[in-house]
Amino acid sequence: MNQKVAVYRKEHFNAAHRLFNPDWDDKKNEEVFGKCALPHYHGHNYELEVKIVGVPNPETGYVYDLKKLSDLVEDEILARFDHKNLNVDTEEFKTLNPTAENIAIVIYHLLRKKIDNALDLQIRLYETPRNFVEYPVS
Repeated sequence: MNQKVAVYRKEHFNAAHRLFNPDWDDKKNEEVFGKCALPHYHGHNYELEVKIVGVPNPETGYVYDLKKLSDLVEDEILARFDHKNLNVDTEEFKTLNPTAENIAIVIYHLLRKKIDNALDLQIRLYETPRNFVEYPVS
């Protein structure tokens, strides 16, 4: 019998970014990225959901201690990205376009290094209430 359970932690952070490809001129960047390519950046109120799936530990009953997950997200993600200009203030996006897709992938890899590989991990990132991405997809 499959006794896997999914646990979730929801967090929030604010960050600015600009979407652009430095190999393109301003006209092409604006054609592809629209207002998101404007040179003075813009911000989002991101909603982050971290999903961990596994079998509960027989000693604790936990798939993953949610307090520990809260602390991990605070240390690895919020401290790094909250109230930052992703293009300017972070190493991860100095050369990587900070699309919602790329932000979710970066968050996944930062957390994956700290969470046992026996547990499944998935990131859902809301850039707006109606636009969100998930990584990885099953």
